This record gives sequence, structure tokens and C-alpha cells, in this order.
Amino acid sequence: MTGFMFATGVENSAPVVASGKRLDELEACGHYARWREDFDCVQELGLQYLRYGPQLFSTFQGEGRYDWSFADETFGELRRRGITPIADLCHFGVPDWIGDFQNPDFPRLFEGYARAFAQRYPWVQLFTPVNEMYICAKFSALTGWWNEQLTGDRSFVTALKHMVRANVLAMRAILEARPDAIFVQSESSEHYHAVLPSAIERQDFHNRHRFLSLDLNYGHQVDAGMYQYLLDNGMTWEEYDFFQHNTTKSRCIVGNDYYPVSEQWVLPDGSLESAPDVLGYSEITRQYFDRYRLPVMHTETNFAEAGDGAAVRWLRKEFANVLRVREAGVPILGFTWYSITDQVDWGIMLREARGVVNALGLFDLNRKIRPAGQAYKELVAGWRELTPVQTGVLKMATG
Repeated sequence: MTGFMFATGVENSAPVVASGKRLDELEACGHYARWREDFDCVQELGLQYLRYGPQLFSTFQGEGRYDWSFADETFGELRRRGITPIADLCHFGVPDWIGDFQNPDFPRLFEGYARAFAQRYPWVQLFTPVNEMYICAKFSALTGWWNEQLTGDRSFVTALKHMVRANVLAMRAILEARPDAIFVQSESSEHYHAVLPSAIERQDFHNRHRFLSLDLNYGHQVDAGMYQYLLDNGMTWEEYDFFQHNTTKSRCIVGNDYYPVSEQWVLPDGSLESAPDVLGYSEITRQYFDRYRLPVMHTETNFAEAGDGAAVRWLRKEFANVLRVREAGVPILGFTWYSITDQVDWGIMLREARGVVNALGLFDLNRKIRPAGQAYKELVAGWRELTPVQTGVLKMATG
């Protein structure tokens, strides 16, 4: 891991939605048939880092049983090309035989999968074991959109504690196989703003709630109100204590994702509305850094291309925020536009399969470069010598 990590990703979300259909973004975006072209696109932009992983639901076929055939091809090709993967092992869905994130066996089963992956690909050093744990728990078990499609605080806490435990156990298992592994968490960075004074109490709840996944993952003590919330909704003291004794924090980078929907207005009736870019990435990232005191990486952003230059402006603004974070002394190690190609049905948050293409990629689904892709290529070429702020994680990775 040398130099500033300019990255992109191949979108591999795979939740089950209300119709019972699994929305496999690798299939929807044509990656299974055109993966070599996708890797060509990565190299065309001059990028060395790629958030990428095999589909968990098709690779993990039973306890101790794996089909690595597609992963062997793709990861072998990444290695041959000199593209460094940030291995994305669980992205919003589990295999049918596991069921969903309410299954208490998921952490143990996923631990075995992560260990098997690390043993099979010992040259891989960078990992995101469970992607966006907070968002996945919220959309699966609080809003009712994905997977278990539940809508209560108890189901949310259950999903969250299982995901974070799976993430912690996976990190430990990977470190057994690769002691110098680095974990790039990818998590939503959020902030909530009260529209009127009557919404302040709910605003404060959301602004404490948003930290739960990373608090548990890093063994950061939650405040009294959130501790009571966790206990009231099914987390035991023993489960909380497990997270408090996690020892993998020193191997972690706080990957935070920022989109136009990352900030929300809180209305007096408790409902939420998008509040695009009120504080912005730099201010919110400083909040996360102040809380965890770990190096950070901007692991996701995008903006829809509508022919008006808005996507290019968003790219430039986000990277300007990265530079601003860096100038403030926060050790920020990389930037990511997600993903390499357009996506499908993210305009409705993957709630159902409509087949609507969202022009969010650096390339369209015909693998033709978009204006944002051209702008990113120029940005990478111009800033590629940017030296990351030295951190303990970086010293361990390069030393």
C-alpha cells in the first residue's frame, strides 16, 4: 500500500427484495460476461485499487463448501494486471441457505468463509469483510426493504449485532492467515439536522444511532442512551462486552461513504427529507475521525450524469473536501468513485427489480467512458503523487 489510494469499485450488491427476487448487481450490470472489459476500464483511468469481491450467495454454498471458480479467474486476473483489490466479502446479502441477518449462526459461518478466502488468496492484503453494516441492518430490518424485510428496533439491533460480530470474527480469521492484513471499513457517514426545535430530540437520537456499527466494531463505548436502546432491543451485556474487547482496531481504516442523501432534515413528525451537502464530507469526516482516531478513506461517492455537468462538479467538490480534510491534519489515505460502471435500480434503493439504469458510473453499461470518468482520469493523473499522511496503519502495510 504505497501512495494515495485512488480507487473505484465493481458494484456487487445482492439483497433479496419483497418479491423474493435477489437483485444481483454483478448480473444486472453485465459484469459476469464483461469482467475483463471492466478491469480494462479500471486501468484506462490509471487506477491501482479496486473495491471488488466474489458474490457471497453463489460462492458460499454450504458450511465448509465453496465454489471459487469465478473468483479464481477474476482475482487471478487482478493479480496479473497489478490491480490491488480491496476484497469486499459481504455486500448486502447472504446465501439462501443462511436465510437472512436474523440468523444467529451467520457470524460463525461468515468467519469460516473469510478464513477460507484469505487462505485461498494469501496475496490479498486489503479487506472490507462486511460492507456498510449500518445501512444493511437499517434497510434489511428497520425500513423493511431488503432480506428479512422487518421494521422494528429489535430486528434492527439483531441484524446489526450479527453483522458486526461477523465482521469482527472475519477480521480475526483473516489475520490468522495474513497477519499484516488491513481492513478498510466502508460505512455510511451521516448527519441529521432538525428543521424546527420540536425535532431536536429526534435529531439527537439519529446522530447517536448512526455511530452504532462502528462503535461496536471498534470497541468504542456508546453513551448511556444508546446502551439502553441496545439492551432494550435484545442485545445482552455479554454480547456488548464481546465488542468492547475487540483487538483488531489497530488494523483498521475508517472507510466512509458520502452521497447527496447522507445528510437528512428531521421534521417535527419524525419523518426525514434529504438535506444535500449542508455540512459536507469534510466536516462529517472530522466528526468520525475525532470519535475513533483512526486513519480514514473516502470509500464511496457518486452522482447521476444528466448531461449538465453535475457529476463532474460533484467529483471535484468531493475531492476538494478530501484535500480539505487532509490539510486539517486528518490522516486520509484514499478516494473512491463508486462504481466503475452505471448501476441498476439504485434510484429506488434496490427495493424492487425494474431494470432502470442509473447513470452513476465512470463508464456506462456499454463500457463507454462518461464525463465523470474522463474527469476522474485527469484528476488521478494530476494528483497521483499526492503523499498520504503517515499513519501507524500505513507503516505496518509498507514496512
